Amino acid sequence: MSVHTRSRTAAALTATAACLALLTACGGSDDSSADKPAAGASADAGKGSFPVALKNAWGSAEIKKKPLKVATVSDGDTDIALALGIVPVITPDAEDGGKVPEYKQRAIDKLGAGKLKTYDDTDGTAYEAIAAEAPDVILGINTWEMDKDYAKLTPIAPVVTYTDKAQADTMTWQDRLKTAAKALGLEAKAEEVIAASAKGTSDAAAAHPEFKGKTYTYTVVHPEQISFMSYGDQDPGVFEQLGFAKTDKAKNYGPDKNAVSLENLDQLDADVLLVTYPFGDRGVISPKELEANKLFLSLNSVKSKHFAVVPSENTLASAIAYPDALSAPWIVEQLTPILAKAVAGQ
Repeated sequence: MSVHTRSRTAAALTATAACLALLTACGGSDDSSADKPAAGASADAGKGSFPVALKNAWGSAEIKKKPLKVATVSDGDTDIALALGIVPVITPDAEDGGKVPEYKQRAIDKLGAGKLKTYDDTDGTAYEAIAAEAPDVILGINTWEMDKDYAKLTPIAPVVTYTDKAQADTMTWQDRLKTAAKALGLEAKAEEVIAASAKGTSDAAAAHPEFKGKTYTYTVVHPEQISFMSYGDQDPGVFEQLGFAKTDKAKNYGPDKNAVSLENLDQLDADVLLVTYPFGDRGVISPKELEANKLFLSLNSVKSKHFAVVPSENTLASAIAYPDALSAPWIVEQLTPILAKAVAGQ
């Protein structure tokens, strides 16, 4: 499985890519078209306004009429399609034989899609497999491989991707969703998805006023280092949307300077400390070793039990790192009770 799939597995949380952690600003439309959706399209998808021309970093995608057959080149793009009510005609095998994440399975079941048709992306994007499905459009908004893929994908179908190469890392999930929605004629549906996610987050925050103003640190144990992920100039993410605030030590860290040595574990202390081990014992320090470390045990947050582990085996850690339209509400659902127990010292 290649990295461009934005896999939900632990391998996706590499030290360099993890600067995306917490990057999140946090029913179909009527269809009066006479065209009937082909396999892979939602029957109640909105008609939209066509033709549509979407500029991108490599050229432009000219979409003459409403796409009915949508292919995706990354796991994140598959989630975008599913969030918009579209079952892709083909997707990369992002699960690599593993279990489909809960939030994704929910969407698949809701759409009655059964098992998604996939291609093996171990060696990268399978252009021939995509071409064989004759898609009307290809979604590539959540991939790091578009520099390599674009020229080979455009002869197959219009490619919907970002307007600047830097957006591979910086684009919010809301903007990725909106870009795809414009190409698919589903802009109203995208706004509905965004609004529902925002409401779910604000409802969770309102239900837990004890979160308000509590400082937090979120750290990820990578193979090379312990990473301070809630650094100063990090975009407000789900923790802050729920009412938490960064510590004063966050200003000492940034996307290119986020390593915390074992001698400086006190830098992690906050009202609430959250740690995840996406690599298990393959991290620079094992969970058992870190949680037995004398300096770690001396932290106020640890001594007072305001410490929690964010699970990685259920894909929550990777979903926090790479939120998208499908996973964002599920992140809040899963994370809120963990935070509530940590605040309560349970």
